[in-house]
Amino acid sequence: MFMETKKIDKSWDYPNILGIRIDLVQIPDTIRYIAEWIEKRKFGNYIVVANAYDVVVGCKDAGLKDAVNASSLTVPDGFSLVLLSRFKGFKLKKRVYGPDLMLEALKFSEKSGYSSFFYGATDETLDLLIGNLKVKFPGLKIAGHYAPPFRKLSQEEDKAVVDMINNSEASIVWVGLGCPKQQLWMYEHKDKLKVPVMVGVGAAFDFFAGTKPQAPRWMGEHGFEWLFRLVTEPKRLWRRYLIDYPLFVCYLLADMVKNRSNSCKS
Repeated sequence: MFMETKKIDKSWDYPNILGIRIDLVQIPDTIRYIAEWIEKRKFGNYIVVANAYDVVVGCKDAGLKDAVNASSLTVPDGFSLVLLSRFKGFKLKKRVYGPDLMLEALKFSEKSGYSSFFYGATDETLDLLIGNLKVKFPGLKIAGHYAPPFRKLSQEEDKAVVDMINNSEASIVWVGLGCPKQQLWMYEHKDKLKVPVMVGVGAAFDFFAGTKPQAPRWMGEHGFEWLFRLVTEPKRLWRRYLIDYPLFVCYLLADMVKNRSNSCKS
């Protein structure tokens, strides 16, 4: 386990899935790390909630792979990453599902007095999200929120956002931009933001705002969340699940053949 560093101690053994580091943590462990960073006011930490799509995009884009591997923690959200970690001999009980992590961290934040800033989605989604969270966690401190435009921000706009977040003195910045935007955004802003931790949670904003349906728990726990999301959002997600996920399997098979060939030569 790592102690007082922003990144994982590289002496700690961890699964490597096609070049992506997967940290052997569960939700209680993750929240303990978040609390440590907040209490010690250690800036620059960020958490990637990874699934097979992150790995596939990382195989295509070295920049995304660097952003994921530079994280303080990369937790296994995808069921396939849990299975592959077990296959490699690592003990990993279950996935760290992003929405569950967010809820547990917000519950802990309410008790501890930590404040949250929400970055991503749309103004309408953020209004619904924050309204619902205030009902569920009436004592939760909301430091602020911002829905960026669907384009690259200018330097002046980005600086204004950085100043807004820093002035809010948020303990946690929740980032809901989706992959690969949220990973790259956290990586690019880790040295600009004076906040202890950022967490990329993808569609969790939409789930808790009620703008998108969430898969039944049994589907997520048995590896079928992808099917639910494909059925409910076919136009947006067909490419991810019908092209990129099969590509993930192809990458894995190619990697297995390569490793077997190398072991035969040695």
